Amino acid sequence: DLGIGKYYERLLWFYTAEIFAGDRNIHVCVDLSGLVGTPIHCFDDAILFLHTYNASPGDYGATLITEHLFQGKPLFALWGHLSKRSLEGKIDGQKIARGEVIAWIGDETENGGWDRPHLHFQLSWKRPEKCDMPGVVTEAYRKKALEIYPDPRIVLGPIY
Repeated sequence: DLGIGKYYERLLWFYTAEIFAGDRNIHVCVDLSGLVGTPIHCFDDAILFLHTYNASPGDYGATLITEHLFQGKPLFALWGHLSKRSLEGKIDGQKIARGEVIAWIGDETENGGWDRPHLHFQLSWKRPEKCDMPGVVTEAYRKKALEIYPDPRIVLGPIY
């Protein structure tokens, strides 16, 4: 059960936090529902690119970005709404093996304030400048966002 959000879904009623000002309602990621503490496995070999705690209400909370080689090109994956323990012992540049547990789903006190625990999973062809990506975009930015942020099912498979 994805429960919260599919790629390229318009969620007109869902995003009410201040960080979503400006009619941001087009979802360019997938949100995968799960219980607090559910382990998250890396989909392929990677390097930990960045990690941080995005603390603003409605933001990602504990966040990781991994870098992968996909079809001969660098591909970045953002993993958000994690538990704070997901950041412990992490070092940017460390190697991560396919299938390795890299994080756990966080609760409302550590995942950016979201009352439904879930993983925000987003891909980017563009190298992020910081440990963040716009998971929800405006209509005006939609076309460009779809070029930069591909459908996560290219690595996750037919999950819906």
